[in-house]
Amino acid sequence: MKNPSTAAANLSSSMAILLSGPLMTQEVDVSNVSKVSMNRSRLYRSPSMPEKLDRPVLKRPVRPQDGETPVKVKRRRSTSSPLQPDDEENFQPRRRGASLKKTLSLCDVDITKALDEDYSHRQLIGDFSKVYALPTVTGRHQDLRYITGETLAALIQGEFSSLVEKFYIIDCRYPYEYEGGHIKDALNLHRLEDALAYFLNQPLVPSVAQKRIILVFHCEFSSERGPKMCRFLREEDRARNEYPSLHYPELYLLKGGYKEFFPEYKVLCEPQGYCPMHHQDYREELLKCRTKSKSWAGDRKRRDQIARLMKL
Repeated sequence: MKNPSTAAANLSSSMAILLSGPLMTQEVDVSNVSKVSMNRSRLYRSPSMPEKLDRPVLKRPVRPQDGETPVKVKRRRSTSSPLQPDDEENFQPRRRGASLKKTLSLCDVDITKALDEDYSHRQLIGDFSKVYALPTVTGRHQDLRYITGETLAALIQGEFSSLVEKFYIIDCRYPYEYEGGHIKDALNLHRLEDALAYFLNQPLVPSVAQKRIILVFHCEFSSERGPKMCRFLREEDRARNEYPSLHYPELYLLKGGYKEFFPEYKVLCEPQGYCPMHHQDYREELLKCRTKSKSWAGDRKRRDQIARLMKL
């Protein structure tokens, strides 16, 4: 066991050496310290925070196959290249941009040509013999040709007499609507069989070949009954003629129907009134008209089915 007095003496001599010894003169490299501190900051940086906000997005690395290391993948890709060392002198880079541009230009030409042909066909009447006599506008049903109330008023007033020999306005509304107010000289044909009997049993022919017979359909809004009648007559006309010949190649639909025509051109209506389809005083009449229309449509469908079966 050491003597306490000896231990105290040794401690005193050690302290004296420290106090009396020379100061440390070694220089410290500040750059190394900064690098060490930077490395420590990276160690404790949150992995969800990027080091640089403007860091470019890296490409997804090629996933090595089973049993391959990244080095092997790189070597395999380089050795499997179709380019051989002997062909490097004759190698010409493929002009991808030029070929792609050429392909796109050809597609553009084909599409433009198709659109031009479709547009030109839409400017021709049903038998493709001539352009439409009346200026048309776009409407809800893209397969039908629409005219405005202004154009119909001009037609009634004879402004197209140099082209049109005769025109018919087909009012497809129900009789109580027609009697409540209609366009002058309009025909009230609300049933499909009535239109069939009037126009196709004995087709009308213009007396002069250069002039035309045109039909203008409408209902209250020209949204359902008018378009349905117009399509029905065209389908029946097609069925009775060799394509593309038609008895009535020029059909129009009044845009907005009688509802929009009446307020602007009351003077061309008789009587000068407007009775809506859902008028409260004609509920029973509306039900009867709808029932008859559905009954005739069902009978016609059955007749068509029987006719198809007979042809088999």
